[in-house]
Amino acid sequence: VKDVPRAIELWTRAAELGSVDAHNDLGFVYYYGHGVEVDKPRGIRHCQQAAIKGHVESRLYLGLVDYDNEDYESAVQHWMISA
Repeated sequence: VKDVPRAIELWTRAAELGSVDAHNDLGFVYYYGHGVEVDKPRGIRHCQQAAIKGHVESRLYLGLVDYDNEDYESAVQHWMISA
């Protein structure tokens, strides 16, 4: 993405309108700090919003986050849902 602030603005609008893909994109941008300051809790919240609405990639990602945090039971639950 060339213009990250503009992309975030558009993804935010789309997320407010219910786009699960926008929530997922915002989740990754904030979690990893791509063009913005790292904000892992905000990134996770966006991925959770997408996952709740059925976004498989977000659900898989939440499982990876839980696994990295050694919450293996929650990780497996996320992965089972995403399968």
